[in-house]
Amino acid sequence: MTTGPVEYILIAFPGNRFNGQIVPALQELVDKELIHIIDLLFVKKDAEGNLLVAELSTIDAEESAPFDALDGDIDGLLSMADIELAAAELPNNCSAGLLVWENLWAARFAEAVRAANGQVIANERIPHAIVEAARQALLA
Repeated sequence: MTTGPVEYILIAFPGNRFNGQIVPALQELVDKELIHIIDLLFVKKDAEGNLLVAELSTIDAEESAPFDALDGDIDGLLSMADIELAAAELPNNCSAGLLVWENLWAARFAEAVRAANGQVIANERIPHAIVEAARQALLA
């Protein structure tokens, strides 16, 4: 079985209520078979910094409803240590979604790299603000 690169993202939302506005864009990626959701959970830090972790099945129905249509494994891949590490920089009184996904669009390329005995030695996302600053500099 060919497996694409797996990534994660922690998306913080001010306050302690989740917002489902990102779900349609995420659903589109799943529907187009560009990504496969492996795990999705939610973390909350209260005002004192206590961490609460919840899977979709354990959060309030109103909060989880926007995510109901997402198709994926959503099955506890992450350990508590992984979650604590990812949430370490999350501010107090903040909620976040922690998403792990496979990049299906890159699976064939990843398999070709492995078959050629290639090894990824660096892989990092360039922050949006840096890309935009570079674009603006080029336009100036």
